This record gives sequence, C-alpha cells and structure tokens, in this order.
Amino acid sequence: MKKQKRRIVGGFLVLVMCAGMSLNAGAVTIDEAEKKADQLEQQKESAEAEKQKLTTRLNGIIDDMNETQEKLTAKEEEIDAAEQELVQAKIDENNQYESMKKRIKFMYEGGNTQLLEVLVKSESIGDLLNKAEYVSQLSLYDRDMLTEFQNTVKEVEEKEAALKAEYEELNELQDQLSEQQTEVQELIDSKEAQISDIQDEIKANAETLDRLKKEAEEAKRLREEQAAAAAAAAAASSSGGGSSYTAASSGNVVSGSGYFTHPCPGMTYQSSYFGEIREFEVGGHKGNDYAAPAGTPTYAAAAGTVVIAGWSNSAGNWVVINHGNGLVTKYMHHSSLCVSAGQYVEKGQQIGYVGSTGQSTGPHLHFQVELNGVAVSPDSYM
Repeated sequence: MKKQKRRIVGGFLVLVMCAGMSLNAGAVTIDEAEKKADQLEQQKESAEAEKQKLTTRLNGIIDDMNETQEKLTAKEEEIDAAEQELVQAKIDENNQYESMKKRIKFMYEGGNTQLLEVLVKSESIGDLLNKAEYVSQLSLYDRDMLTEFQNTVKEVEEKEAALKAEYEELNELQDQLSEQQTEVQELIDSKEAQISDIQDEIKANAETLDRLKKEAEEAKRLREEQAAAAAAAAAASSSGGGSSYTAASSGNVVSGSGYFTHPCPGMTYQSSYFGEIREFEVGGHKGNDYAAPAGTPTYAAAAGTVVIAGWSNSAGNWVVINHGNGLVTKYMHHSSLCVSAGQYVEKGQQIGYVGSTGQSTGPHLHFQVELNGVAVSPDSYM
C-alpha cells in the first residue's frame, strides 16, 4: 500500500513538473509574440514615415501643377493677344496695299499722257521738278509702308509661333507632372494597403498574445493546484493513509425544497451532466460536475453515515455517504476533507473543499447518486 501511495505522489510530482514545463514553453511563445509585436510596430512606423514622405512629394507635385497651370493660363492670354495683333497687322498691310493700288491706278490708268499733262501744266521748272519729285516720293512711300507692314506681320507671326512653342512645352510639363501625381498616388495607396495589412497582423498577434497569456495563467493555476494536491497526497502517504483533513469553514447550508440540498451551492457553472457521452467514459457520465474555484465548500446532500473519506486514484479526495434504503451519494476531487469515515453527517453539513485531485482537468465537484448500486440522475432528488 505504501509503495502504491508513493507511486501516486510520484505521479503528482510528474504532473507538477509537466505543468511547469508547459508554463515555460508558454513563456517562450509569449516572448516571441511580444517580439513580433515590436517588429510589427516598427514596420508600421516605417511604412507611415514612407507614406508621409510620399504625401509631401505629392503635395509638391500638386503645387508645381498649380504653378504650371497659372503659366499656361497666362501664356494662353499672350497667345490670344498675339493673334489679335497679327490680325490687325494683316489688316494694316492689306489697307496699305489697297491704298497703293488705288494711287497707282489713278496715276497710270490714263497712261503716260496724264502724267505728262501734269508735268506740262507746271508753271515753272521748279514746279515741274517738285511735281515729279512728289510722284516719285509718293511711290516710294507706298513701297516703304507696304514693306513695313509686311515686316510687322512677319514679326507678329514669329512672336505667335514662339508663344505657342512655349505653351506646348508647358503643356508637356503639365502632362509629366500629372503622370508623376498618378504614380505617387498609387505608391501612397499601396503604402496604405501595406499599413492596413500590418495593422491586421498587429491585431491578430495581439489576440494570439492575449490567448497565450491566458493559457500560461491557466497552466500556472493548474500547476499550483496540482502542487497542492501532490502535497496533500504526500501528507496522506506519510501519515499512512486517508486524505488531508481540514476543519469546516461554515455551518450547515441547505438550499432548495428537494430531498437533496445542492452539494456545491457556490459553484460557478455546471460543466457536465448525468448521462453525457464523453470519449474517456463508457456508458455516459455517471453524475453532475459543478465547476467552482478551488477551496469552495461542499456539503452533504442529505443526512447519513460517511462510509469513505479518503483517497482514490481516480476520484482523488472523496467522500461516500450512505443514506439508507439503498441510496448512496459520492463526492469527488476535493482538495481536502472535513469529515472522516464512520461519522454521521446532517443534511447541508460541510464535508470538504473543491479541488482538482485524482483524474480531473480542473477544480470541480463530481456529485454522483446511486440507488441500489446503479448510478441515477442527481436532478431527480434536487
């Protein structure tokens, strides 16, 4: 028997060590998740800095486009003015040409006779010379004026052509700036998408980190409970048998109007039900499981005699009460007990404290009711 108990204690110590190893593994994973969180934040900051540079560049391009547009507008006004000037120059040229044609026609439409008549009618040689000079000067003036207007037309045409060339250059510059604007905007959109992806990764990593921390806390709690159970088992082994005994912390507690009072009124929730099919059990669950924080008091469902108050490999620290007429109740997985075998207990009298000893995955009370040796639903008596 002592060897068996030593094996039990050894098993608990192995569980405690495994829990410690799980916690360490969790801590490493948490560390990696925290490092990843830092890396993602750095990536996000870098991407946002690049986006800010691109935004500044885009604003500069927009400013250049606005300035170029102002120059284009001004150049359009200059071209319009040059066009009007060219029109007027061509009108002046045409008018001069038409005037010259009329004078030439007037002077020569009668041939040399009229011109000779004008000269013959001269009163003196001086008058003759003056009239001949006038005719000559008139022809020269017409030719000079026509040449001047033609030169003006040419100058204005050259001016207009230069303005249009400048306008085309500005237009090409505006097109280039527009292309740059599109390219930079696409880069900004791409950077925003990258930032969004990083933000999603940050969120997912944060959720993972939160889950890992909760798992680590749960592993730590199980380790502490298993350590306490191992200590209790060790104490039981050193004393030669039985479970650890702890004095009751409360008086009788009776709830409900059924034949049984609730054995664990301080439960958090009911984690399993009678008849529930579970992989590791054959024929369905034989009782109700009441999940509760470790140390929550448990109570006798009805008056009776304690026939077992000790240790079981599967049930841990457990109590079995005989109520007579073939009715028996079993209370399993305590951290410690408040009663001993052979003791008579009243309905609602405290018998122990919730734990996770034996084959248990967490602190709870397994409450089982048997009638003539067959497990029945506890709900039928509550």
